[in-house]
Amino acid sequence: MSYRLGVDVGGTFTDFLLLNEQSGETFTAKVPSTPEDQSIGVLNGVARVCEQTGITPSDIKLVMHGTTVATNAVLTGRGATVGLITTAGYEDTLQVARSFCPGGLGGWVSYVKKPLLAPLELTIGATERLAADGSVVTPLDEDALRRDLKELRAKGGIQALTICFINAYMNGEHEARARDIALEIFDDVPISISSEVVPEMQEYERTETTVVNSYVRPEVQIYVDNLQNALEERLGKDTHLSILRSDGGLASSRAAADSPVNLLMSGPAGGVTGALFFCEQAGFRNILTFDMGGTSTDVALIQNARARVRRETFVGDVRVRAPSVDVRTVGAGGGSIAFVPELTKALRVGPESAGAVPGPACYMKGGEEPTVCDANVVLGYLPSDVQLGGAMEINRDASEKAVQKVADAMGISVMEAAEGIVKIANEAMFGALRLVSVEQGYDPRDFALVGFGGAGPLHANALGRLSGAWPVIVPPGPGVLCAYGDATTRVQDEATRTYITMAEAISTDQLEADLKELKARASESLMADGIDPERLETTYQADLRYQGQAFQITVEFTAEELHEKGLALITDQFDDEHEQLFTFKLGDGHEILMIRAVVSARSSLEADVTIAEAQGDIADAKIHDTRFYAEGEWYDAKIYDRGRLGAGHVVPGPSIVSEMDSTTVILPGYAGRVDKVGNLLIEPV
Repeated sequence: MSYRLGVDVGGTFTDFLLLNEQSGETFTAKVPSTPEDQSIGVLNGVARVCEQTGITPSDIKLVMHGTTVATNAVLTGRGATVGLITTAGYEDTLQVARSFCPGGLGGWVSYVKKPLLAPLELTIGATERLAADGSVVTPLDEDALRRDLKELRAKGGIQALTICFINAYMNGEHEARARDIALEIFDDVPISISSEVVPEMQEYERTETTVVNSYVRPEVQIYVDNLQNALEERLGKDTHLSILRSDGGLASSRAAADSPVNLLMSGPAGGVTGALFFCEQAGFRNILTFDMGGTSTDVALIQNARARVRRETFVGDVRVRAPSVDVRTVGAGGGSIAFVPELTKALRVGPESAGAVPGPACYMKGGEEPTVCDANVVLGYLPSDVQLGGAMEINRDASEKAVQKVADAMGISVMEAAEGIVKIANEAMFGALRLVSVEQGYDPRDFALVGFGGAGPLHANALGRLSGAWPVIVPPGPGVLCAYGDATTRVQDEATRTYITMAEAISTDQLEADLKELKARASESLMADGIDPERLETTYQADLRYQGQAFQITVEFTAEELHEKGLALITDQFDDEHEQLFTFKLGDGHEILMIRAVVSARSSLEADVTIAEAQGDIADAKIHDTRFYAEGEWYDAKIYDRGRLGAGHVVPGPSIVSEMDSTTVILPGYAGRVDKVGNLLIEPV
């Protein structure tokens, strides 16, 4: 038997999904996250899932991992000390940035810039210059560069080096030569060059992206190497580790360590790919996703079975030119702390979270502040006899004591306080859903809503009621769906070229030839990792704008579509997208800024994810009776074991569906139907 393991590290739990590649049988596990060193939690979970299933560790051949190591390095400022080599005269590129100041003109009074990721005192200018077309204006002065690099080395403390020359996206020869020279002096630090990391126009964005790659590279390199070595020691030398990229594809551990800037949204991307996997199997191609964990909630929109991908990634106030699934995050999670400010006496929820330590009060791990999780316990949505993570007990008395703080501060009952906490969290998540739907020109009522994450199914029915998106879908193993996404997605890479050409000035044949060249470049890294060329599949993208615009829109297409329809394929697609976003289109004056090839490896997974038809009555799946509080009233309800539900079973509300990794609430007036792949489809009755 051969297995693959999906691993997703969250703020509170680390989730695992073990998948039999032949039969499709799955096993799940959750262990507490270890923020001080994520690899400890990963290895703890590997041990637990093997112990629980009795599977021989050496049978696990593939480990797919979504990680927040790169993200956390940026957010916490724990990255490397970076030296920067740029073209002489452009040393202040990062300082000038885009002259953006939050808060408009008033912001100039109070805005304090954060320290540069590559400080000016560690920046040197090389004598060289390339023209806009990539031709050499001033050759690289190698002797002067050596002298400056030796002086830079003498300052000490540099842990990573970045090289970014003006117009190097058109010609990377000067950067490559500068790297060779730098390696003579900095032979013990990683060196990133912009023509390899992000060969795209716009100096600030290219410099910032390459610097961020250097900033997180040492920490990611250490983490990936240590994890790879530990997995090989525990599972065997032939274990292959892949890391989830921000755009939802997988990268080999080697590629991930070399270009960690592509991992900044690794964690949230796993949930989107997992949701897409199950929904597409069930015939749903237009979906909204919300992934509610212990610290935050991530939302995304999927149209025609494709997640929207942005060409920029935001982490805190850092913006880099790297593709990522268009995920928006709001600080509303199961561990979000509720409080009542003394000044306003108005209930607030989050963004501060109890996290994994000390956690919500009900975990009995030292937390005493009221959280969304505690409010769910008080309301009965999370019964005290339901275990979290398969082994963690929850304490209702501790939750009531915590929520009572809010009740006393507002002069209301504990039940009203708990319901208020949950409703505010729901409204925060609904606001995030509006960002990816209504504000992008989409009506949420045209989409299904997928709720997952450890806390998502508790709130899914309520979010469906707020958004009008039906059915509300709770996929199998919702608490470990990010790990499922990690285990079922594809390895991929891409190659990009700056084009800056008017559409009418180029032929379809020329564009096809240029795209074919990019396909070959993107395929090289995958074949270097031992992937059979026969498994490779390619899609193409082009970034377009109307001439004179300051922004672009990305369109996607295949070689067959381009050959059949010609350039009109991409210009018409751009016009339609422009009209969708901005209510108008011009129809001419199309400028192609960038073209790229995205190459992915067809999955070898042959598993059948359909489940058995329902056997017997729904009453056979009942665990016991309970009750919960909704809209100011107590309702008698039943708790069902999801593991006993088969395709075709209908679970009437009010009820609670329990499973190892999550708990689903079905409100009065709604019912959940189990489909052929095990999704729970909740709709009004």
